[in-house]
Amino acid sequence: MSPRVPRDELRVLGLTALAVLAFPYLFAEAPVVSDVLNGYAGLATPILIWGIFVMGYDLLHGYTGLLSFGHAAFWGAGGMTVGALIHHAEFSFPLVAVALAVVVGILLAALIGYLSLRRGGIYFAILTLAFGQMIYYTMLGPAGQLTNGEDGLILDASSLFGVIPLDAGLPVLTPLGIIPSWLYAVTGVLTLVSVAVAYRILQSPYGLVFKAIRENEQRASFVGLNVWRYKLAAFVASGAFAGLAGGLHALQAGNASASPFYWIVSGDVVIMSILGGVGTLFGGFIGAGIYLYMDNVASSIGLIGDRWHLLLGVLFVVIVWLFPDGVWGGLRRLRSMVGSDDTTHTQTTDDGGND
Repeated sequence: MSPRVPRDELRVLGLTALAVLAFPYLFAEAPVVSDVLNGYAGLATPILIWGIFVMGYDLLHGYTGLLSFGHAAFWGAGGMTVGALIHHAEFSFPLVAVALAVVVGILLAALIGYLSLRRGGIYFAILTLAFGQMIYYTMLGPAGQLTNGEDGLILDASSLFGVIPLDAGLPVLTPLGIIPSWLYAVTGVLTLVSVAVAYRILQSPYGLVFKAIRENEQRASFVGLNVWRYKLAAFVASGAFAGLAGGLHALQAGNASASPFYWIVSGDVVIMSILGGVGTLFGGFIGAGIYLYMDNVASSIGLIGDRWHLLLGVLFVVIVWLFPDGVWGGLRRLRSMVGSDDTTHTQTTDDGGND
């Protein structure tokens, strides 16, 4: 492997770690935004959780070109796994429960992907929606005694390994209060791990094949690639990220119910993906931040209130018009424009090589 690849990977992970450390402060406590977001510092954790979900979804949608409307099933299954273990089995190791949520997400994605990927295009999207709704109504009906339906299971997962309170701050590590809680710290570490895994997938031959399938599935098949197998691999990987995020969301919310299985959650993750930038590694976090800001902060403004969906729709249209590749894609384009201006005077001596 070229020595440049690990160096790029270390750079990406280093910047991600710095962003995770600084995010709670920059998001809610910095002087510029503290007056606007006063009292909303707790949003930092769900933004990272949803960002993991969207990033995993984008492996399927943005990089492989498969539009799924059933990812709520994996998100909900991850949350219900954690909920059942903590509520029914009185499991006292929430991180182990989250790891098992990933396993459940993988297994469920393998099953649904195996059945749905027999068809393509809109038929695939409808099949994933149908399977997702089947699981949702199963959680409400036949499995209602286990899941407690829409009321859900109240989770008593207030401590890490039974010793450290999840909602306790980290004053020793962060005297400025940058990390608000142990739950955020755990979520931040898992975010870093998720970015590392996603980046490694995209830089591997699998990632190159995913992009080839997105660009021209028929041509990829003609050169001898088992397209169906690679699409299933992308679907399963995406389900793993969704299971992880769903398990973390159940811990953060203190509740696991049938509601996360509903198809609207699948629509939410599509919207977040498009807002942040389809086919980008970090766009999902930006999209999740925009959506959750509108849901939690803008909706509390008296003039907006319940009309926040309308405002989100207007914002969505504006972003699609101005930045077809999302906010992150727009930032990358701006960076490339600035970079091209800076290198104009040196192009004659560097053969126009790409960085």
